[in-house]
Amino acid sequence: MYGLGTAARWGIAVAILALLAVATLWRSLEPQVPTDYEACVAEAQSNASTGVEDSKPITRCAERFAGRRKPGGGYTYFDFMQNRTFDIAGPNPTEDERRQIDQAYTEFLGVQRRDKLSSVLAKALADQEEASVPPPNVGSPPTLTPKIPLPAKRPPIEHSKFCEDGSLSCSWAKLSATIRNAFASSASANR
Repeated sequence: MYGLGTAARWGIAVAILALLAVATLWRSLEPQVPTDYEACVAEAQSNASTGVEDSKPITRCAERFAGRRKPGGGYTYFDFMQNRTFDIAGPNPTEDERRQIDQAYTEFLGVQRRDKLSSVLAKALADQEEASVPPPNVGSPPTLTPKIPLPAKRPPIEHSKFCEDGSLSCSWAKLSATIRNAFASSASANR
């Protein structure tokens, strides 16, 4: 720079500033790639038009990033098959972390299998014990006697062949016979 004049120095400084301005402008025009699920969701929500929200961008975020940010820093991965979370280094589990999650799942399945087998075995033992116990010696069933004696059978009511004109039973019998005859005659007339 000792051999350059003041004008050359100014030209180099302006060229450097112009390059920085172009780089800054280029960087601001370049779309920002989200680094994790939360950043992706924030970008999807900022790009969403007002009105009806589209869940597809958020679903794509969930497909791209398996991990979720922890409040204290770092990431966590939820494995729904085990209903358990795992701490991971980044927004997606590494190969080593995936192997650890798979190993934990294999152990989880083993515990479930053992629990299932032990419950089946316990049930079988209970059934076997129940079958080996002899039934209690039961004699003939006891005879039940009613505590309240049954009423004696009433003798049938005998109707007299003739009616006395003043009795209620005679009047009732005459009335019912008259009505019966009236319906019978109207039914035969309609045929």
